[in-house]
Amino acid sequence: MILTVSGFIGSGKTTVARALAERYNLKHISAGVVFRELAKKKGLSLQEFSALAERNPTIDREIDDLQREKASKGNVVAEGRLSGWLLQADFKIWLEASLETRARRVATREGKSYEAAMEETRTREESELKRYKEIYGIDLRDLSPYNIVIDTEIWSATEVVDLITSVISLIERGEKIGRTKAHN
Repeated sequence: MILTVSGFIGSGKTTVARALAERYNLKHISAGVVFRELAKKKGLSLQEFSALAERNPTIDREIDDLQREKASKGNVVAEGRLSGWLLQADFKIWLEASLETRARRVATREGKSYEAAMEETRTREESELKRYKEIYGIDLRDLSPYNIVIDTEIWSATEVVDLITSVISLIERGEKIGRTKAHN
């Protein structure tokens, strides 16, 4: 089984992907973790590293190629903004929440003020929208590759995972729901 979990910064991707990996005994692959590790190795903030990635598209391509390679072995939950676009998967999930909610989550997670998290989230998101359009011709706001879109503002992480599990169970029983063909 290959699942992808995508969404903008602070949408709950990591929390949900980890829980799904545990529930289905799958390996968790995170593009965001790799991005953070590379930024840390270079001694750069995430905003600074995003700016560097804007000037150097090989950074994103490396991260994406690594995720493709790991996911090709199967039995994974691949998490990242582009995962649903770049990977052939059995089920593709997009998580969404308002910018305000996502900035609040980032502030809590990273121990920052809401204002700093809001500015950083907005800046990183603009950078990513620009980079992914230039590198791959992908508009992250186009949700056509995803089988399901879930608003994480209205459900807890546990409820989101339970919802996904219910939908996967329907698919496993042969019920056709939503889009089933990957969009390239």
